Amino acid sequence: MEQMSAYEIAKALNAEYHGEDVAIDHISTDSRDLSGNCLFVALEGERTDGHRYVAAALRGGARLAAVQKPVEGLAPEEESRLLRVENTFYAPLAIAAAYRRRYSLLTVGVTGSVGKTTTKDFIAAVLSARYKTLKSQGNHNNEFGLPVTVFELDPSYQAGVFEMGMDARGDISRLTAVVKPDIGVITNVGVSHLERLGTRENILAAKLEITEGMADGSPLILCGDNDLLSTVEIPRLRVLRYGIEAPELDARAEEIVTGEGETRFVIVWKDGRYPARIPAMGRHNAMNALAGFLVGIEAGMTPEEAAEALSGYAISGMRQRVRLWNGIKVVEDCYNAAPDSMNAALDTLSGMECEGRKICVFADMRELGSASDESHRAIGQHAARVADKLLVYGPQSHLYVEGANAAGLSDAREYPDRPALTQAVREAVRPGDIVWFKGSLLMNLEEVLRAVFPDAE
Repeated sequence: MEQMSAYEIAKALNAEYHGEDVAIDHISTDSRDLSGNCLFVALEGERTDGHRYVAAALRGGARLAAVQKPVEGLAPEEESRLLRVENTFYAPLAIAAAYRRRYSLLTVGVTGSVGKTTTKDFIAAVLSARYKTLKSQGNHNNEFGLPVTVFELDPSYQAGVFEMGMDARGDISRLTAVVKPDIGVITNVGVSHLERLGTRENILAAKLEITEGMADGSPLILCGDNDLLSTVEIPRLRVLRYGIEAPELDARAEEIVTGEGETRFVIVWKDGRYPARIPAMGRHNAMNALAGFLVGIEAGMTPEEAAEALSGYAISGMRQRVRLWNGIKVVEDCYNAAPDSMNAALDTLSGMECEGRKICVFADMRELGSASDESHRAIGQHAARVADKLLVYGPQSHLYVEGANAAGLSDAREYPDRPALTQAVREAVRPGDIVWFKGSLLMNLEEVLRAVFPDAE
């Protein structure tokens, strides 16, 4: 983070400040992280209250502290270093918005029920072929993570790709107000967040909040194969669609062939056909790559350049990372799970050559609301058509087994916890097998993988 003055930050926070105009180059919500010239933001949470640590932060190196209520036990000099705001929860976003306005660069905002992180990485791979590009890392896609990415900006960056997640209405609205995307991308509207938002139409409305930060005439890139996104029309924006199956698309993937650790396909755009190769498996990844291609075109790249740049994509986190361990092929796909991504994983597994058995190790999908029971059963049914064995755990995992049994897979079993599942996987696998691990991030399925397959390469 480049330095911001105390008065610049106070203005961003709409806070009254009459102290020394110190320089700030680090924003922290953790009193144990006070590196550099730090502003400590005191958050009031359910488990702990950051206001309890303000005195320690100011005495431990923080130059300033943002607070929303009185803090006892401070000396007058320490009181003068407080920035009083209405709600500290939104302080990092407000400061990030002011910081973002310093820089002129091409910005891309990415959201969606599934696929947004992979799509962000494809977009960044394409743009990086021509521009110095910053992208969101890890799960930095919320009110606290997005500012972390924004604060990495400096004048050398020519482009930025910002992932935007959500839990409720208004979340993306706040994020897009900071980023002000030149290009918006929505990958999918699925059933994740049904528990909070009730209907897919409400989820669509929440995702479309990304357009609030976009100027008139900006390109909005949507997955045309998604039933809800295919209906979106926003006259003030230029809507572009990509996909595989839909009849009217601006970019289409054809001749898709998935091999070992890669997918090859042809991108159809306008009157041209452009071969592409990505180091990731599956039709769904070809779909995600199309969004990257269209962003490249909108950023001024030639179609040949954008298609070629897709090969620079690198898998991040625990997403379909293929590893080998004593003759067993292990697929680490534990970052998240929703019906669309589970079906995509099973379709990809179906096309993989296997000398032994195809084994699925699944954990629950979360936040599906009223769609949860049927979704788990349906995935179990799909697994029965692909896998030789299904091992599962989680409060709703018995529904995977019900669906698999109903579809004819007798070798499907639920386990009460991760240790029991770990032991079952250890006893089941043998050389030649493919073992695919997938579940929602909070299920911590990667712990099973690492226990059974230590040091898998």
